[in-house]
Amino acid sequence: VCGILGLLLGDAGHDVASEICEGLSLLQHRGQDACGIVTCGPKGRLYQCKANGMVRDVFDDVSISRLKGEMGIGHVRYPTAGSSNHAEAQPFYVNSPYGIVLAHNGNLIHSDSLLHFMDAVAHRHINTSSDSELLLNIFANNLQQTGKFRINEDDIFTAIGELMKQCKGAYACVAMLAGFGIIAFRDPNGIRPVGMASRKTSCERRDYVIASESIVADAGGFSDWEDVRPGEAVIITRAGVSRKHVAEPATFAPDIFEYVYLARPDSVLDGVSVYRSRMAMGDALAEEVRKVLTTKGLTVDVVPDTSRVAALNLAQKLQLPYREGFVKNRYVGRTFIMPGQQMRRKNVRKKLNAMALEFSGKNVLLVDGKYSIVRGTTSKEIIQMAKDVGARKVIVASCAPPIRHSNVYGIDMPSRTELVAYRRTTEEIAEAIGADLVIFQTLPDLVASVRQLNPSIETFDCSVFTGEYVTGGVDEAYLTRIELLRADHIKNKLVQGQLEAKDNREVAFRERGPAIGSGGPVNGADDSVGLHNTWHAT
Repeated sequence: VCGILGLLLGDAGHDVASEICEGLSLLQHRGQDACGIVTCGPKGRLYQCKANGMVRDVFDDVSISRLKGEMGIGHVRYPTAGSSNHAEAQPFYVNSPYGIVLAHNGNLIHSDSLLHFMDAVAHRHINTSSDSELLLNIFANNLQQTGKFRINEDDIFTAIGELMKQCKGAYACVAMLAGFGIIAFRDPNGIRPVGMASRKTSCERRDYVIASESIVADAGGFSDWEDVRPGEAVIITRAGVSRKHVAEPATFAPDIFEYVYLARPDSVLDGVSVYRSRMAMGDALAEEVRKVLTTKGLTVDVVPDTSRVAALNLAQKLQLPYREGFVKNRYVGRTFIMPGQQMRRKNVRKKLNAMALEFSGKNVLLVDGKYSIVRGTTSKEIIQMAKDVGARKVIVASCAPPIRHSNVYGIDMPSRTELVAYRRTTEEIAEAIGADLVIFQTLPDLVASVRQLNPSIETFDCSVFTGEYVTGGVDEAYLTRIELLRADHIKNKLVQGQLEAKDNREVAFRERGPAIGSGGPVNGADDSVGLHNTWHAT
């Protein structure tokens, strides 16, 4: 899962970089592996800074000051396809035609045939294993077909329409054409979110923002947030905004896990308040918990703070005390999006500390809305922590049904065999994670919790629960291939190899003396191609 952001300022003479950086920090929950910004300055010159790491680590005052221009795009990344290589940090750039930069959230599901097309027909070199670079080159190749010295908005809409015929999967994208403007488009099923907003400037012009979540617009003082519709393309220049539906009709099916876990609670996606949807999930889960506890003849003494919004509503509905059972270290990243099982397990205890006062001698109900019953790593550690400080029984209630299938639309879920619910009954899941009982939300209740806030959404992508993929084109051979790439033991080998390569490059870099900045293409210690990367430039 990734976060994307684009910004165009209406007033001349102001740089966008610092505001894009602030916006990316608000999207940091969507990816902690890498981040980047590319801006467009005078005469269409592009400026880039991107690297592995979190926003606060990659960008400082010096690097931001080097990013000139009144429009730009940014990205925070967690890899779902490809690797964690520094060269795969986004945005990606291609110089021909016209100078295009693109940032992408999602995943293409038939990249092999597209790669063959790029090689055999379009004669374009794809430098990384990222499908985001592939998507950029498909867009660029479609624009190239115009053969024009200068293109117009109709040419761009046509190129994106052709792209949507060629590409299958989930993609929410923001792009920038050098000296022209910024562009957003969303796949025909609207699986991944993206929206836009504007604000009035002191000179009575308008600034425009494009982002994965509405929180970026709220924090920046933008108003009139609108979602980019499925299959729609939006072009923003200083002259104004043009919007056009460019794809053939398809089922609108946003990913329901945006509401369960991925998005910030203070965001609104496709007309649905994430906060209110999680409140509704807690209400619905309370009824399921009441039913199961009554059947089992069990009682609960306390609901500790785990998934705050859903847990609080559940506790109120069941008239149970809600307590601060775990103290959180806010400076440890999300364990779900950390690479490698060992790192996730290690960081759970760094992130949470159980308060014995709230657990000792009690039957506790842990409400999981935080995605931890995926591999079972986080939930197993949390349950053990509760038992270590004296909990008599630990019951886990999940805001989502059991996850038994791979996600192919941009969430880096493990292989099916690494899913704790794979081929296990509810009782076997409880045993695997050390709980006395596990209660899952039913799928109809989950869907109803979100849909009641926007009845116009008739269906959601629930493929991780059902194994039904809205785009089609997902077969067993494809699932097996992506599982080989995503398995933890494979990722650990990739990460180790990249760390060793990084150490070797840094030694070589120190030995060769000071670097000389360049405005043209470079192949240096940063592995980037096409634009000078100002990260750690001297």
